[in-house]
Amino acid sequence: MRLVWRAVVNAIAIFVASLVLSPNLSWGNVDYGYGDAGRYLSLVLTGLVLGLVNAFVRPILVLVSIPITCATLGLFLLIINGLMLLLVSNIDALGFHVNGLLWAIVGSVLISIVSFVLSHLLPD
Repeated sequence: MRLVWRAVVNAIAIFVASLVLSPNLSWGNVDYGYGDAGRYLSLVLTGLVLGLVNAFVRPILVLVSIPITCATLGLFLLIINGLMLLLVSNIDALGFHVNGLLWAIVGSVLISIVSFVLSHLLPD
């Protein structure tokens, strides 16, 4: 149940980030055959996949990049977060798209802030 809750929180954060970064971050560009509900299904699936990528792939990249992360005083973690968002963006079946690494970094920061606020405001 907690995994579903995290997927919904991530989906809301992606929705807010797509509103702020409208031309450079978009979702729902896929047709599952459910009409408008398919767009929101793609949003929830994108949130689920982003959560899974952050749970399994991100720790490996963080571990491998410890020297450069220490040399940049932790700022390289922003690039890793952006790369995770680009990785999810490259899955065509989700209908999620980001225009480049810079927008992925900005989007990941915005998604992180919204997820943090929502996870502290909403009960588990």
